[in-house]
Amino acid sequence: MPNRRTSTRRPAQPVPRPLLTEIRTDRAAGVLLAAAAGDALGVHYEGKGTMRPDQQPKMLGGGYGPYRPGEYSDDTQMQWCIADVAASGADLRTPNALDAIANNFLIWLRDGATDVGVQTRTVLGMAKRAHAESDDPLHQVMARQAAAQYKRTGLGAGNGALMRTGIVALSYLDTDPRAMASAARAVSDLTHGDPLSAEACILWCSGIRTAVLDGTFDGVRAGLTLLPANRRAQWAAWLDEAENRPPHTFASKNGFVVVALQAAWAAITQTPVPAADPASGSFVGQHLQLALENAVRIGHDTDTVAAIAGALLGARWGGSAVPLNWQRLIHGWPSQDASDLVGLAVLTVNKGRDDSKGWPRVERMPHPQIGGQPFAVLHPDDPGLIIGNLAQTTVAGPAPIDAVVSLCRVGSGPILTQTGVEHIRVWLVDRAGANADTAFVVDQAARIVQQLRQEGKRVFLHCVAGRSRTPAVAARYSCLLSGKSPADALADVHTALEWWRLDHNRDMFEAVYRLAGHRPPSPTRTGRSRPSRFDQHTLLDW
Repeated sequence: MPNRRTSTRRPAQPVPRPLLTEIRTDRAAGVLLAAAAGDALGVHYEGKGTMRPDQQPKMLGGGYGPYRPGEYSDDTQMQWCIADVAASGADLRTPNALDAIANNFLIWLRDGATDVGVQTRTVLGMAKRAHAESDDPLHQVMARQAAAQYKRTGLGAGNGALMRTGIVALSYLDTDPRAMASAARAVSDLTHGDPLSAEACILWCSGIRTAVLDGTFDGVRAGLTLLPANRRAQWAAWLDEAENRPPHTFASKNGFVVVALQAAWAAITQTPVPAADPASGSFVGQHLQLALENAVRIGHDTDTVAAIAGALLGARWGGSAVPLNWQRLIHGWPSQDASDLVGLAVLTVNKGRDDSKGWPRVERMPHPQIGGQPFAVLHPDDPGLIIGNLAQTTVAGPAPIDAVVSLCRVGSGPILTQTGVEHIRVWLVDRAGANADTAFVVDQAARIVQQLRQEGKRVFLHCVAGRSRTPAVAARYSCLLSGKSPADALADVHTALEWWRLDHNRDMFEAVYRLAGHRPPSPTRTGRSRPSRFDQHTLLDW
């Protein structure tokens, strides 16, 4: 053995951790998704007073739109204008990128804008007229008009830039945060000339960047170092105020960017993070929902405050923490739904590139060999629920399906050839340690299946192969439906699938036990097949 003092062998170098782990990608996906969720949750209550703690905000639509339930407003519409450019991989500081964003703003104002802020509408209108008489790039003209409006009126510190800028952080995860700060300032300056607006955007983008990378909210205060030195103490005091005053005290003037940021920060920091206790239905990721509800309860500019809060909460807890009953409703201009928003965020962090299989833009994910031949069987406790694999979704047949719950990536196109099928995508990765909270997502998926069945819908539940995610969620559904023990529920589901291996993915199956308050059994090394107690008619002629 070499002497430690004289050995010339170089010490082993640690394997660098990939920047975009599955959990970080989930967090990135949460930025747009949770912002849209907060926006859609808040539209019904915009302009109204503070709500009591016992009043429960819901996605009711209405408001100044009026909006349909789950439809987001100008907050997310304008963020889409930026995300559309960010998802191409562009550096948002460049003239071409800023021109594209500015042009998207004008298209939005012409074609899809709802409930537009006074400051934004004024500047965009001025920019459109001035650009018609100028040879300068649109983004320069627009920023000049915003600066001139601020100089003339003293107005330019509304919350209309902060509400839309969260996506900027995702373009700069792997670079010096000063590049992100520069981009945030440039995007803010397009419509808001007051430096306060840009400073708020920088702080919030710093918070989002750190939340995605490190899973904390520390980046908001860390962002103070990105501000001019003579501005840091004032913003630190404003953050202190938000952390120590009741959230409802930020209701009356939260159209002002400083108060809007304080309201969002108060809702986040003063909402306790729930304990991790799956058996009692308590999960840390529920902080996202609870804090968004508290942001709405503050009152006044509820959709914007909740959209601002949502971008940071999604970055911390992930898209998988956005309740599925919210995700199924989320939609808005220009014809975007929850999966579209996730795709834009993922493309942004991947510099405009799909992965090796074409996701997220590919219309249909390729079916891997491990997925096996198409199959579908009836759930052992509910004939209105069919469980199977991804390949089965490509098989046309006479069986009517009302809703599909996908536990794997499936692509951007329709899930089935028949029309009118509701499709709910669940972020659940089939690899140990790859999910922020496996038990939470398994429980969410089982409960959305239960909700769909209560609505009378015939549901197809699947993952790629139907061996890990599908049986785990199907077993949890059995526990919810009939009160079965996790052992019995898993046994019946695996028997129906003719697959008996509780440790195929320990994370999934341990989640079923922990959700029921049971101790998971010791792992086994081998699986064993077991004759199906269902006859051949159980294999469905899809």
